Amino acid sequence: KFPVILTILEKRGFGDRIKEFDVSSATVELAAVAVGCEPATLQNISFLTGEGPVLIVAAGDAKIDNHKYKSFFGVKAKMLTVEQVSELIGHEVGGVCPYGIKEGVRCI
Repeated sequence: KFPVILTILEKRGFGDRIKEFDVSSATVELAAVAVGCEPATLQNISFLTGEGPVLIVAAGDAKIDNHKYKSFFGVKAKMLTVEQVSELIGHEVGGVCPYGIKEGVRCI
């Protein structure tokens, strides 16, 4: 599904760590079941800032502290819509990862 990502991982010596599943991994909960981990270990949240989109990699049970967010980014936290995630980040909701994202997306 993500041939560019697979190629990059294989070139960097991680080809043996790539896993494909017969079950869906389209959401945090489904991915956790497929991988065999707690949902709290999986999450990527995307926001729109004055400087463009930002992808925040966080624990699945993490919550964004609005005061800290605004202090850091200078704007109120505004999550991307489903359409914006696909358009601005480059992945569909449920399959967003910090690899293979569009150029210019800040990843934290």
